[in-house]
Amino acid sequence: MVQVVAGVLQSEGKILVGQRMAGQSHALKWEFPGGKVEPGESPEQALARELEEELGIRGAAGEVMTRYYFAYPGKERIELIFFRVRQYTGEPQNLIFHDLRWQPKFELAELDFV
Repeated sequence: MVQVVAGVLQSEGKILVGQRMAGQSHALKWEFPGGKVEPGESPEQALARELEEELGIRGAAGEVMTRYYFAYPGKERIELIFFRVRQYTGEPQNLIFHDLRWQPKFELAELDFV
């Protein structure tokens, strides 16, 4: 089973979300920054690494909000782990997304998520 981490960064009632690139699977759908846990890596380490790669922030840390299991048809089952990110160094930048935005949390449902 594959583990995937997602970081939920919040500021002033808004949540940071990224839109996948046109050439990727689930093209132009929205997601929380994060990615796969690599072999020998803890979910916490993966969160810090992925957010540095995707947003340019360092030392991201927080607590698990929720986790669940999911499988796309014909794919290996994944465990998706959501972290409430409470600390990091630097300002989030768009390093890999088509679009990156601070979305008001009560408007998240308006976006087409993966």
